[in-house]
Amino acid sequence: MRRLLLAFAGLAVVLLALPIVGLLQRMPWSSLPELLGDDVTLDALRVSLVVSLVAAIVVLVLGTPLAWALGRTDLPGRRIVRALVVLPMVLPPVVGGTALLFALGRRGLVGQWLDRWFGLTLPFTLAGAIVAATFVALPFYVIAVEGALRTARRELDDLEGVASTLGAPPLTVLRRITLPRLLPAMGAGLALAWARALGEFGATITFAGNLPGRTQTLPLATFLALQSEPERALALSLVMLVVALAVLLPLRDRWLPGR
Repeated sequence: MRRLLLAFAGLAVVLLALPIVGLLQRMPWSSLPELLGDDVTLDALRVSLVVSLVAAIVVLVLGTPLAWALGRTDLPGRRIVRALVVLPMVLPPVVGGTALLFALGRRGLVGQWLDRWFGLTLPFTLAGAIVAATFVALPFYVIAVEGALRTARRELDDLEGVASTLGAPPLTVLRRITLPRLLPAMGAGLALAWARALGEFGATITFAGNLPGRTQTLPLATFLALQSEPERALALSLVMLVVALAVLLPLRDRWLPGR
């Protein structure tokens, strides 16, 4: 039985590794500097960095209170809220982009009022790409921080209670007790959310379009290049592969205790 399990585990590893090996085997290594240094690639990289970094900031600002509410309070309807948080992770990205379009588009549920009252149009803009990236990246951060809060809830309650009894103001309790215990989970969740925002494709192309220099991110540029310039598509894929590994490898201890 053990050998059979190991055999199937090996098949799983091959299934995961084979596409990466195929990608690297076809990589135009000699022309990489030229492919990665042209205007198209640099524009897509610039847009991707702006979108993913701003989305990460929004995720941090909005996701931290949400994770705290889910992990430290008896929030009414918590199961429903948690399901809504997880939904973008399992929802097809194109469906997410379509939902954003009908909610925040010029004739959408909320978008029509944004356009009428503030002259704010989100679809097919850089701001729209940021909204799409935030939508798909937020769950990664919230789940990581909520898990840390739930695991350490009893310890935090005891320590914060003692500190408050001794007269420590709330900000001091937050700075000296709560945040130090949450920072590893916050950092891991934020890194995963940023990487997810950097690699977002479906919701972005549906809601923000594929406009070079404006909303065309690295994944969109890769998809476009795949149709006519496969070598450029390979080069762009390598950039995203390196970024993904750079994020995942340092964070392996977050989900592999004892390693």
